[in-house]
Amino acid sequence: MPNLNDGVPIGEEAPLPMRNFITTATFYLSITLFVALLNTNGDEGPFMASGIKIGEVDQTSAIIWARLTENENYRLDGREWEKDDEALPAGLSIGDMQYSAVGSEGDIRISYWPTQSPSKAASLQWMPVNPKANFSVKYKLENLVPNTEYALRIEGRPNAGGSSSVEISGSFKTAPSRDEVAPVKFVLVTCHDFPRRDDLINGHYIYPSMLDRVDPDFLVHAGDIEYYDKPGPWAKTEALAYYKWDRLFGLPNFREFYRQIPSYFMKDDHDLLKNDSVPGDTYGELTWDRGIEIFNETFPMGELPYRSVRWGKDLQIWLMESREYRSANNSPDGPDKTIWGKVQKEWFFDTFANSDATFRIVINPNPIVGPDREKKKDNHANSNFTYEGDELRAFIGSQKNAFILNGDRHWQYVSVDEKTGAREYSCGAGSDIHAGGFKQSLRSSKHRFLRIKGGFLSVTVERDSGSPRISLRHHDVHGDVVNEDIFLSKN
Repeated sequence: MPNLNDGVPIGEEAPLPMRNFITTATFYLSITLFVALLNTNGDEGPFMASGIKIGEVDQTSAIIWARLTENENYRLDGREWEKDDEALPAGLSIGDMQYSAVGSEGDIRISYWPTQSPSKAASLQWMPVNPKANFSVKYKLENLVPNTEYALRIEGRPNAGGSSSVEISGSFKTAPSRDEVAPVKFVLVTCHDFPRRDDLINGHYIYPSMLDRVDPDFLVHAGDIEYYDKPGPWAKTEALAYYKWDRLFGLPNFREFYRQIPSYFMKDDHDLLKNDSVPGDTYGELTWDRGIEIFNETFPMGELPYRSVRWGKDLQIWLMESREYRSANNSPDGPDKTIWGKVQKEWFFDTFANSDATFRIVINPNPIVGPDREKKKDNHANSNFTYEGDELRAFIGSQKNAFILNGDRHWQYVSVDEKTGAREYSCGAGSDIHAGGFKQSLRSSKHRFLRIKGGFLSVTVERDSGSPRISLRHHDVHGDVVNEDIFLSKN
């Protein structure tokens, strides 16, 4: 990934991006907004039907992802998929299918500036998109200022040069320095896919809800962002995998949210190949290695899939990788059986124990405490990963002001491991129609809260009369709080 800091001053002050969100479910308002936001040069292309993504933000850097497309929006007409389609219908291309967003060659340029100092704006060099990466490009911005809001302008043009054919405005805030006392708010989501969106026109309700009710500094997506192994179509080829990503992130609510909220993306089994997939698996024509490459091409990822980010004096998060280093589910349990892998686990134990952040949060794609369904076999809350699960629960439970957040499960809960005291929060699926797989009657002594519905989790870290405080809230899909836990830091 290029490091593009050879910015030059822009001759005019650029407008400040505004957080105006689509709140109506009408098709015509959505399309009107898209045209106003994206089209700067009549009917000429290319365009950015997949929006932009801002990722891996820390105190001084951020990664910007963008993609060029032939049309302004995904295709609303076109051939519908049959339930059992695993390949394109004979004689048709991806561009013939409903909700397709065919990529286009061309160049992308990023301009950025502190919103309070537009005279410090810089414009990076034009860079061609990569047709082998679904016509996308990633830019890494460095030498940014901590705890500062930045504005973005992302432009596209034909690779023949000339004026911009499309422009998207965006914004993000960098993390406060590790010694700075600053309030922080973030949200956690999991388990999306296109067919189970609750607003058929704009996409998942949770996206406007998160902006309206929380206005987070960042989002963490804990995985199962899309499902290759669900019908309409089954994504058993590279082309169909890209199609599913383009379709999902072409939704108006997604495009509007991700252009202005920096995000950290984590993968799980359905984003990679298929349910409960492990290294060496294949899914149709997709190999394990190609599945990882496609995910990394689709999101603003850094070099390692596991990482930790400090957000001021009072918060540090750990984002764990649960697929790339794991043992087979059916291998014998014991010291050598692992989900996280030896190197990642040692890194976690060392950095977590030595952090001086007031509150420390480990975010895992899968449960560590649970309880989970009895028949499940591939996470730390399951019996066949008991050894490593016990190891993690004992360690995390022994740490002060430590919490576990997880995705994967399609229900919301708070659980406390009775033996170690490890405390876990599951955010629940991204829509009510996607919720399920558990029953209220299965509530156990571990549960402090259980709700078989969709929504999201928000976390707020702030100081009350000088005392650090963390608030963890479950929200329904419309943003209403359905559960709240508040803790003061323990010395």
